[in-house]
Parts: sequence; structure tokens; C-alpha cells
Amino acid sequence: MLSARRFMAVARKEWIHIIRDWRSLLLAVVIPAALILLFGYALNMDLRNVPTVVWDQSRSPESREFLSLFDGSPYFSIQQYHTGYSRIQEDLDSGRAMVAVVIPSDFARMIHRGEPVDVQVIVDGSDANTARLAVAYTGSVGMIYSRQIVARRTGLMGAGELVEPVEMQPRAWYNPDLKSQNVILPGILAVVMMVIAAMMTSVTVAREWEMGTMEQLISTPVRVPEIVFGKVLPYFVLGLVDVGIAAALGEWLFHVPLRGSPALLFLSASIFLTGALFFGITVSILMKTQVLATQIAMIAGFLPTMLLSGFVFAIENMPSLIQCITYIVPARYFIALLRGIYLKGIGLEVLWINAVLLGLYAAIMVVLANRKLRLKLE
Repeated sequence: MLSARRFMAVARKEWIHIIRDWRSLLLAVVIPAALILLFGYALNMDLRNVPTVVWDQSRSPESREFLSLFDGSPYFSIQQYHTGYSRIQEDLDSGRAMVAVVIPSDFARMIHRGEPVDVQVIVDGSDANTARLAVAYTGSVGMIYSRQIVARRTGLMGAGELVEPVEMQPRAWYNPDLKSQNVILPGILAVVMMVIAAMMTSVTVAREWEMGTMEQLISTPVRVPEIVFGKVLPYFVLGLVDVGIAAALGEWLFHVPLRGSPALLFLSASIFLTGALFFGITVSILMKTQVLATQIAMIAGFLPTMLLSGFVFAIENMPSLIQCITYIVPARYFIALLRGIYLKGIGLEVLWINAVLLGLYAAIMVVLANRKLRLKLE
């Protein structure tokens, strides 16, 4: 039978250590907020103002009209006009430009004849994501200009829209502006919570071994579950504070909408936090030095959460074997919960399977931590 008095005594002891050790408080409160800000501003996958250079061999009103579509686009920023491939290569090599547009000398003549004309677009492929988006956007610019030319020829410009046999009307639900931050911020919350929670508790028991106070703790009537839960409780409270701070920063600074229930957000975070904290304390029990425990918690917590959770890379695009491995990564289910709550505003009637699997992970880690400490003490 657990004793509330002994359990709270262990928790109080851990609180005192956190308050006295400014590094623990910094790790628990300040660093998570700093990481949210850093990732939120730095990890932006939206394509804006890509530096672009131009070689306009036509120098005609038609080519200037075509280039005005690039200049007026939020996706491209024309930096220089060149007169040869050597200068273009210099800019691409140095990184001063990522896109080069080369207009042939017969551009205007071919347009007036109604013949197709090839405009060369050179993209720096060393950044595959930016290159892929840039190619798509340059294709859109060419399509817009082509439609304007066709509309002028048919005499429909100004008299009405050019009617096409089939016109697609795409609509992006849940994230209408396709802002990458709306998708990234919930994922960042999962990464930060996993890493910080695991690191905070990874030193708790290891610290007792290093300081020689574990023997004193064992000699008291305190039982193993009271030690484990008592040490986790303060960090659990701090973790929920971090969730509140992250949600506030996401709303105020990055304007990420929280369309779902805040209560469900904190419930999901509590389940995930429980698993992450007990994972960290399990590492702390197995390792008798704080440095080694911190390193293992950092590697085992950060890498799977970052790479195998669907946060950065789509799970559907991974090899089949790696997709199977992702099923044991708890952040996969937490990120699915966060995106459903934040962007879709849905509840447990849809997300229940993710919540159940996350709860199963937390339960396994709780049992494992208690069992490992009991075996260690015996």
C-alpha cells in the first residue's frame, strides 16, 4: 500500500533540489521555451523570396512582362541581371542565387508567331526541398503567362475570364494558407517534451548514486513505487507548465490555431509526459553516472522522435521496415493527437486509437521503471 506521506516527502525532497539547483530549473522551464522559439522561427519550410538571377537575351516588352510575374511574386526575388552563363554559375556556386531564369533571344518573335518557346530555369539542386518547390512555382509562372497570352489572342482579356473545359478548384482544409508553422509547431512540442522530460528525470536516481544518498534513502521505510512516483511528480508538474508556455507562444507569436479542446491537449500531453518521464527515470536507474544517463536519454529520446515520428519526414515515404519501427515510437501517436487537436479540432471519437497506444506506452514505462529499481536495490 502506497503511503501518501512518504510519497510526498520524496516529491518535496526533489522539489527542494530543483529550486536549489538553477541548472535544473533552467532545463525545466527556460530551455523548452527557448527551443520552441528557435525551432518555430528557424524551421520554416515555406518558400519565400528565393534569390533569383536573370539573363534576358530578348530584352523585349514581352520578356519584361514575363519577368514582372517573377518580380511580383512573393516566392522569388530578382537579385541581378546577367549577360552570360559564367556569371550565373558564379552566383549559383557561391549561394548568392538559387534560381536562374534564361530567356532566349527569339522569345518575343516566337510569342507573336504563336509558337511554343522554351525558357530555361536553372535551380540549385543542393537543397532538394527548395529546388522542388522552386521548380513548381516557376511552372506556375509560365502557366499564368501562357493563359494571359491565349486570353489576349482570343480577345477575352478584359471581357471576361478565359473559360477552360476543366478548371480545378483546390481547397486546403485545416490549414488554408498552407503555413508550414501550423504543422511544425505541434511536432516541435512533442520533440521538446520528449527530450526535456527524459533528460530531466535521467539524472534523478543517478544523482543519488553519485552523491551516496541512495543508501540513506533505501534505509528509510520508503518503498520503491513511492521513490519512483515521488521523484517524477515535480517534473510532471513542470512539464505541464511547459505545455502551457508552448501553447501560449504558438498562439501569440506564431498564430497557430488551437481549434480543439485545451483539456484534451493537456490530457494527451499528460499521457505522453508520463511515458517520457518514466523512460528517463528508467535510464537513470540503469546508469550510475549522470553524464552517461543524460547522453543516453538525449540520444534515445531525440533521434527517434525527430526522425521516425512523422514530424520531419512523412512515414508513408519511408521503407516498409522503417515504417514498422515507427510503431514503437510514442511521439508518432502524440504528434497525430496534437495535429488533430490543433488543426482539425477533432476529439477522441477520431483520435482514440492514438490515445490508447500512447497510454499503453506510458503504462509499460511505469511498470518497467518500478521493476528495474526494485531489481537494482535487491
